Amino acid sequence: MSAPILIEFDEAFSSAIDIALAEFESKVLPITIRRTLPDGTYQDIPLHWLLKQN
Repeated sequence: MSAPILIEFDEAFSSAIDIALAEFESKVLPITIRRTLPDGTYQDIPLHWLLKQN
């Protein structure tokens, strides 16, 4: 979809899914979930907080 690649590109990546997984694992994806709280304020939660890998 013409999105810029956020990591060093290597010939080892055979598909866009491989690139996306490598970007996710290196925590460079700028995706944040905004949670609205009952008092009207909000909390921003980065994607990597929600999907922590041990």
